[in-house]
Amino acid sequence: MLHKHRSKMVTQGPSRAAHRAFLRATGMGDEDMDKSLVGIVSTAGDNTPCSKSLGPQADSARLGVAEGGGFPVSFSTISVSDGTSMNHDGMRMSLLSRELIADSIEVAVRGHAYDALVGFAGCDKTLPGTMMAMVRLNVPSVFVYGGSMLPGRTAEGGENTVLTAIEGVGRYQTGEISREQLDRVERSCAMTVGACPGQFTANTMGMVGETLGLSMLGSATMPAVYSERHALARRAGRRVMEMLRTGSPLPRDLVTRKSIENACAAVAATGGSTNAALHIPAIAHEAGIRFTLDDVAEVFQRTPLIADLQPGGRYLARDLDVIGGVPAVLNALLRSGHLHGDTLTIDGLTLAEALARFPGADGKIVRDCDAPLHPTGGLVVLKGNLCPNGALLKIAGLKSLAFEGRARVFENEEACMRVVSARAYEAGDVLIIRNEGPKGGPGMREMLSVTAAIYGQGMGEKVALLTDGRFSGATRGMCIGYASPEAAAGGAIGLVRDGDSIRIDATAGSIHLQVDEAELAARRAAWQPAAPERLAGALEKYARLVGPTHEGAVTHAGKVIWAYEEPEQA
Repeated sequence: MLHKHRSKMVTQGPSRAAHRAFLRATGMGDEDMDKSLVGIVSTAGDNTPCSKSLGPQADSARLGVAEGGGFPVSFSTISVSDGTSMNHDGMRMSLLSRELIADSIEVAVRGHAYDALVGFAGCDKTLPGTMMAMVRLNVPSVFVYGGSMLPGRTAEGGENTVLTAIEGVGRYQTGEISREQLDRVERSCAMTVGACPGQFTANTMGMVGETLGLSMLGSATMPAVYSERHALARRAGRRVMEMLRTGSPLPRDLVTRKSIENACAAVAATGGSTNAALHIPAIAHEAGIRFTLDDVAEVFQRTPLIADLQPGGRYLARDLDVIGGVPAVLNALLRSGHLHGDTLTIDGLTLAEALARFPGADGKIVRDCDAPLHPTGGLVVLKGNLCPNGALLKIAGLKSLAFEGRARVFENEEACMRVVSARAYEAGDVLIIRNEGPKGGPGMREMLSVTAAIYGQGMGEKVALLTDGRFSGATRGMCIGYASPEAAAGGAIGLVRDGDSIRIDATAGSIHLQVDEAELAARRAAWQPAAPERLAGALEKYARLVGPTHEGAVTHAGKVIWAYEEPEQA
């Protein structure tokens, strides 16, 4: 008989007669009461193509759990689509949903005393939310990213992605393309289920899952529509049962300081999403590891950019999958000494042992580290008097790494978007969007509609944008986000005035408000926080609990210890 762990609290002993009655009403039989109960959670739903494929994949995992001798119990949790919530008040719910997902999975697993967990996620916040829950619970767990969509095709034989449509709005506003052309892009850029196909947040966090060891190597880049995903899901179900037998590796065996540094290196090497610098510290927090933006910056600085992936480069996740997937990147980093090879993988092997069966760099999509696209990672942490706790800039694809200009201050995203849509700004402006941090927003909205419109208008490197909000993984251009401390916490971004000179130097990792200290002190003394909105509901609770950006914007003390008592025996 398989080891029974926490589920004995529900299924064993005469005092559990009522519990078993409820379980029998779900279809469990006598023979099932001695089996391990394995939760299979997904964020499946019809609200986004990212989650649309997850239901069938999760159902395939049930087969694997049953083959391994366990009893699978399916349940679901929410997702918020960044694609349809952006550029309106709904985006306040996106980052908040990461915490709700983690909390809801914890509540379901602890409430029902499940022994293990297989989790499926597909959209930006659903991936870190599910991984956070696994590390928090520390039961045998396998994470499966649902995969990205295939690109659409143009009439000329090229490829379109959702980014083409978002930036197409800016091109339409400048008259570069017609309304009919924009409509054709809209109808041809997202033709299948799955997440956005570039190295945006979903694919970046799928790579993080593999690198941390929470996912099976070679799984993340497999497109959502590939039938092979059902075999993968079935294998995940069997693997979690093997982990239950042996009791290892548990999520906190996998998520260590070394594996977290490896995950940061993978993000830097691929020019991944800036959101990873928010989510990786949050995952580390669940393991009781303090890993801040400073720690992220250290790894980014020492890691070369070697993968030519969109949005800064040319290729998509599907193209990376053809040459070996995430392991192709990890092998190149390992061979050059940029990874810790002694971390554990979900198979129980060390990372170095597990990567031995995979190919390395192909020289085109992924380069060797001695011939990088850039000597440091595709993401840079900037610090200075404007952002003493750091801000993030994606440098992959940037032609210039320095900028100096005049501040144009906006108190929220909508005010800036109106000016950008009207093209009422000038080259040399530094557009400041403040009061959009995790607490001040609240919710830390992403600014993809603004940044994409700027890029689509051909102004991506002629102006800079700085915000205490966040960006989509698809953002490109001289766009700096996650400024910490945020304005609502008294950060210097709240002291900037129209016309102030700002100097950005990504090579030096600096960002400075060129105002003397006496003037800044006077402004700080006169500063008053914005009048709080009457929020109620989820946003009110989030604003009260959420921590600072540079620590991952988390909402609890970290490293939950789940204690339980042995049940009464017959």
